[in-house]
Amino acid sequence: MCGRYTLLADELEVLDEFGLDERIDSFHPSYNVAPGQQVLAIINDGVKKRAGHLRWGLIPSWAKDEKIGYKMINARSETANEKPSFKKLMSQKRCLIVADSFYEWKKTESGKQPKRIQVKDRKLFAFAGLWDKWVQEDKTIFTCTILTKDANHFMQDIHHRMPIILPKGKEDEWIQPNQLHPEEAKRLLQRFNDEEFVAYNVDSYVNSAKNNDPLCIEPIA
Repeated sequence: MCGRYTLLADELEVLDEFGLDERIDSFHPSYNVAPGQQVLAIINDGVKKRAGHLRWGLIPSWAKDEKIGYKMINARSETANEKPSFKKLMSQKRCLIVADSFYEWKKTESGKQPKRIQVKDRKLFAFAGLWDKWVQEDKTIFTCTILTKDANHFMQDIHHRMPIILPKGKEDEWIQPNQLHPEEAKRLLQRFNDEEFVAYNVDSYVNSAKNNDPLCIEPIA
């Protein structure tokens, strides 16, 4: 799964990396992005790519209660093309969620050890995501979820699942404006090769989403 990540790059780096030509409203870096927060995402509106913020934790358009979003921070890519919450989104509402590392907790004899995981030789990358619009009376919320898959060889030592990170140069394929059959979107993800990762231990300080400063990424022995 993916439950925390970082975005430490500045706005101009994001604009350059993803070929965006408009400034990003309310842009701010974060050492500890957590579910329920507003996260930086990119969509293609059929004319051009646009960046903005979505709440992390998907609220399907048909949901009665917005609290369901806290249970839907991730979506399994293997079955997203079949599930009512995700099937239509796989076809029509795909997005990029911008990051530069993510955290995962490895089980050890002494407890869970948090690790910061980065893509080797890449400062910025994008998770494959899905988004939706939820409207209830006079309230409108735009939300998203991160697609996951079985861990690759590197990640298996840390956790059995991992977020899908789109290869450099393939991000636009995922958010192409044309509608895809849900099964076709699933196959597209399966065709993407994995990136190489590097990881190091960080302090349990990062466990609290209230902590958001350089200590979150400070290496420990």
